[in-house]
Parts: sequence; structure tokens; C-alpha cells
Amino acid sequence: MARKATVANVKRVLIKIGSAVLTGEDGLDLQIIEQLVDEIAHLTKEGYKVVIVTSGAIASGKHRMGITGKLKSMPQKQAAAAIGQSRLMRVYSNAFGKYGLYVAQLLLIMSDLTDRKRYLNVRNTLSTLIDWGIIPIINENDTVAVDEIKFGDNDHLAAMITNVIDADLLINLTSTDGLYDQSPTESKKAKLISLVKEFTEDIENAATNETTAVGLGGMKSKVMAAKQVTSSGIPCIIAPGKKKGVLHDIFAGKEIGTLFLPASEHMSSRKYWIAFTLKSRGKLYLDEGAKAALTEEGKSLLPSGILNIEGDFSIGDPVACVDMEGTQLAKGLVNYSSAEIRKIMGLKSSRIEQVLGYKDYDEIIHRDNLAVIKEVKKPKSPA
Repeated sequence: MARKATVANVKRVLIKIGSAVLTGEDGLDLQIIEQLVDEIAHLTKEGYKVVIVTSGAIASGKHRMGITGKLKSMPQKQAAAAIGQSRLMRVYSNAFGKYGLYVAQLLLIMSDLTDRKRYLNVRNTLSTLIDWGIIPIINENDTVAVDEIKFGDNDHLAAMITNVIDADLLINLTSTDGLYDQSPTESKKAKLISLVKEFTEDIENAATNETTAVGLGGMKSKVMAAKQVTSSGIPCIIAPGKKKGVLHDIFAGKEIGTLFLPASEHMSSRKYWIAFTLKSRGKLYLDEGAKAALTEEGKSLLPSGILNIEGDFSIGDPVACVDMEGTQLAKGLVNYSSAEIRKIMGLKSSRIEQVLGYKDYDEIIHRDNLAVIKEVKKPKSPA
């Protein structure tokens, strides 16, 4: 029932295709690409709007250069991506062209989405392409990205683009059958988890960081991507990308892979952007009263609830709100700089002007600019 209900109202879907799915002896597994393109083409003919986030550029470039194993440096990865990206797009373009479908390439870096104006530009471009019946194919711009501006892996990129395009479903195609309760490479007793209704410590602990020679994101990053999109009300399915008919089976409501149901309380698009796209410039350590005000009562953060501060940041910067153990509770855009907050933390709002000589806001972070990041629920102890 959950499967059929999930796909019943899907109109716009983001499909993320991982490196381990796309790669083969020729760098790119052309047969798998043809297989997936055939299924995606049929989806578009049925009226679904599809956006693709693809890996494979680095793997393709490595093969072209005769390189095996993992690349050792950032310049090597960037060079391989530069070599492989054009071939990757040519393969997609030719494959979709057989069905009379056109594709568009978008290469993004983190700052394209952290800057609000550029974020909206990306959103508008994607919306126009979708309206025109074009299939956008998105990848990280590995040729210029460095650690400070990287998404980290395409799972994170896919989660963010899912929100950008207001997709109804994220399908993350990988080399495994889905999420297991323990690593299937280490235990024969590992069982596939077909349905995740909510995120618990057990669910997050079940995901490992194992990666392949051609991929950056292990199952852990896929599960965290699922956590991100479900927090904004979008379901996610992690499924085996090499299985023939995988997309057909998903849209037929069959039980394949792992389905993550959307959270009951949804974040708005703006708060999702704050929570998962912006990189924190510092930390505010909160007392128990402020913690409860933010996470339980939906209130703004006042200076009186701040016990400590970490980092140097300016007005409007994204800052994490954490408890005294360092667990992140929320992230928001601050009304005061770190230097100002150090002077007024622990004080009532009525004293801000007395200490600073001015008071532009009562709140350190207004609730409209604050995204609460729910803590994972601990497993229930047996009665």
C-alpha cells in the first residue's frame, strides 16, 4: 500500500544515477545507460517530468586515460572529470535522441545554491527546461570545485536539486538492492530494509561509509540524502540501478529497494535551503530553555539562551544552534555578528541597546530565518 500510495501522485521525479551503476569495462557501461534511458524515455512518454543527477564523468575520464584505482589528488580528479564529462553527455544525448528527446547539461558547484539569487536562477532555468520538455542532466562541476565549494558527493547534490525543482519523489539508483540492517559485505545475515517510516539511530547506524573506486558517496550519504528530502515532505527510494525494469517496477508500486516515507512535519523550501544548503559559519551553544523554545515551541532565539559561541561570522550568516553536548538542533541566519553576540549573550533583549549602544532586533535569530533540524529518535527500549 505504501508503495502504490507513494507513486500514485508523482508527476515530477529526480533520478540520481551513481558511479557504481554507470561504470563498466569501457569506463561507462553503455548497456546500462541504454537500459535506463529506455525506461526514462517511457516515463516521459507517460507524462512524468524527469530530472537526472548523474555521476560518471571521472570514471569515464579515468578509463580514457587508462587509469585504474582511486585518483590521488584533486587536480587528477578535476582533469579526469574534464576529459570524461563531454563523453558522458554525448552518450546521454545520443541515447535519448533515439526517442526524440533532448537533454540539457547543468554543471553546478555549492555556491550556485548557497547564494540565494543564483539558487533562484538555477531553479528558474530548471523550471523552464522542464516546461520545454527537455531532460536536464546535472552533475557537480568537478573541474573547478574544491573542498570549500563542493557538494561532497552527488547524493547531497541530488537531495538539494530535489528540493529546488519541487520534485514529488527522489529515486537514488545505486549498486546495491537498498539499505540493509547491517553491511551485506560483512554479514550473510544482513536483511534488506524495505520501508523506513522515520529516522532512528538504528537506521542511521545501519548505513556504512563504504565507497567504491569510482564513487564518493557510500550508503551513509544516500541515507542522509533521504533524510534531507523526507524532511521537506518528499519520499525517497534507494534502488538497484543495474536491475532491468527497476524504474518500471518502482512506478508500478512494486516493493523494490528501500522506501523512505516523508516526515509528518515538513520544512518550507526556504528553511530547507537554510538547513541543508548553507554551510554554517559558527556555532551557538544553547541552554535547556532555549533548546526547548526552538525545538518544541517554535520560537525565535534570544540572547538570554546562549551560553557560548564558536567562530567568527557576520550579520546574515548561517550559524548552527547546538546543545552543550554539541548536538545540532537548528540552523539560522543571525541578526548580529559574532563580536556583537559575544557581548550580549546570556542577557535579556531589553539590555541589548544598553550594551551595544543600539538594538536593531530583539532576536539573535528570528524564527522565520530558523530551520529546526530534528534529532534522530533513539530506539525504544523493550518494555
